[in-house]
Amino acid sequence: MRSTRLVAASVAGIVVAGIAVSSAVPVWAAPASRAAATPSVSARSSHHAKRATLTLPAPRGRYATGESTFRLVDPKRADPWLPGRHDRELMISVFYPAVHTGGRPFTHQFPPVVAAAVGPAVEQNNNLPAGLVNWAATRTHSVKDAATAPGRFPVVLYSPGAGDARDWNVSLVEDLASHGYVVVTIDHTGEAPATQFPDGHVVGNATVLAAFATAYKNGTTLAFFTKLMTARQADTELVLDRLTTLPHRLTEGMDLGRIGMFGHSAGGFTTANAMDTDPRIKAGVDMDGTLEYTVKPDGTHLSQVAQHGLDRPFLLMGSSGRDASNVHGEPSWASFWRHQRGWKADVTLDHSEHVSFTDGEALIPQLAGRVPAATLVAAVGKVDPHRAVTADRALVTSFFDRFLKGCDDHLLDGGPTPYPITFVH
Repeated sequence: MRSTRLVAASVAGIVVAGIAVSSAVPVWAAPASRAAATPSVSARSSHHAKRATLTLPAPRGRYATGESTFRLVDPKRADPWLPGRHDRELMISVFYPAVHTGGRPFTHQFPPVVAAAVGPAVEQNNNLPAGLVNWAATRTHSVKDAATAPGRFPVVLYSPGAGDARDWNVSLVEDLASHGYVVVTIDHTGEAPATQFPDGHVVGNATVLAAFATAYKNGTTLAFFTKLMTARQADTELVLDRLTTLPHRLTEGMDLGRIGMFGHSAGGFTTANAMDTDPRIKAGVDMDGTLEYTVKPDGTHLSQVAQHGLDRPFLLMGSSGRDASNVHGEPSWASFWRHQRGWKADVTLDHSEHVSFTDGEALIPQLAGRVPAATLVAAVGKVDPHRAVTADRALVTSFFDRFLKGCDDHLLDGGPTPYPITFVH
């Protein structure tokens, strides 16, 4: 199953695998030989004029959107991936309904130094030509630190896949914000190819890659995955605890009595785990992420949440391609489904792949004509990209509207829809 598939490759001569890893940016699954052959940023700079600039689709909602970024520090928790670091620091982005954005420039999806690390990872994992895309050029549709729209809005957290940067789902996040939500995206420091902090220092993922390779070689992947998910859950708790410390211009627009969470791949697992222990999160979505701690999920190391479910609404969104995820085939999803006590639904995005729940679905197809069609299909499936993005947005918005706003458009009732989706029963 794609969300739980065995991603085999050679890292420093060791065969490794990744679970719950977004196949968009699984840097730890990149062959060392390929990584070594990837031109450096400086080597590619001479081709800058020839590189493609990709664009994100505009949000559909009534609100313009703003974006603000913040550093959070937990002085009581040592960093799990950086030896000698006695506090855990995170970066978050807050996307929110805004006003007075006309004429002001939109932010970039990635800062240049982050783009220089994320771009090659995307290229490597999706068999794209190195240096074909100027990943630093893609812009969001949000204005930096724009004035917040009047009103009080539900808050939704977003956790990315393992190996992904927090900004690898801007299309979905911005769309949700434009419909009247404050959306907080989380970088789980040490996992993404690069996380840049306000003082300029950058944290990569070399330690995590090495830890994973060692765990796979030594047969201790259960301990590695447990550590990874424990760190992610603690990160989520920190973000929830610090929401009230953000600037007043943001907090005055947050309704902290209505908090939801969603995530892709390991981020979906993080969402379920966080809900299992924190009642502040009222509703959650798992996009193509396993709920167990194994390299190739087989039901042997189910998480607690997979074993007993939740008492609040939870939506499973699965891919249908090479490694389809649904409650009839993914062991942890099947267990969760049997034990779930709150509202539940399992929706499959037809003809999709794991990347179809990220910005990869909107961006990679723009390379049609520059790369073989088979390469694009392998990355994002055969689903029409526009329809896939529209479906992802519609499902996530419908879910949170229903359970955080009390507004039900009945999309999730399971009847006929204009979207390329199938409800799994």
